[in-house]
Amino acid sequence: MNYWLVKTEPGTYSMDDLVKDKRTTWDGVRNFQARNNLKAMKKGDLAFVYHSGEEKSIVGIAEVTKEFFPDPKDNAWAAVEIGFKKKLKTPISLATIKADKKLANMVLVRASRLSVQSVKAEEYEAIVKMSE
Repeated sequence: MNYWLVKTEPGTYSMDDLVKDKRTTWDGVRNFQARNNLKAMKKGDLAFVYHSGEEKSIVGIAEVTKEFFPDPKDNAWAAVEIGFKKKLKTPISLATIKADKKLANMVLVRASRLSVQSVKAEEYEAIVKMSE
């Protein structure tokens, strides 16, 4: 299993929207590295849902329910389907992540603008533990 982080503006599509919808197509990504990450996602992989903008926090976990397929809005790009897994008991802010030395090399810290990024297993476990 692999772990990921997907970013969204909560005003556009929030974790609460995913809770309500149960599943959604994760599309609209227009960055080559992020597209490659979408293509690498496998069914059953888990992804943190990160609210960007003012909130800047990991707020929940989604599961990849359908692997890569062409973006419905533009076939040159990629999409996946994700399903709701759980909301974090305590959202984990970017500031909290940056303050933790164990997470200093996390892609979120080093390449914060990347909208779909990989997360190492130990980073995933540390953040889940922090949220409980």
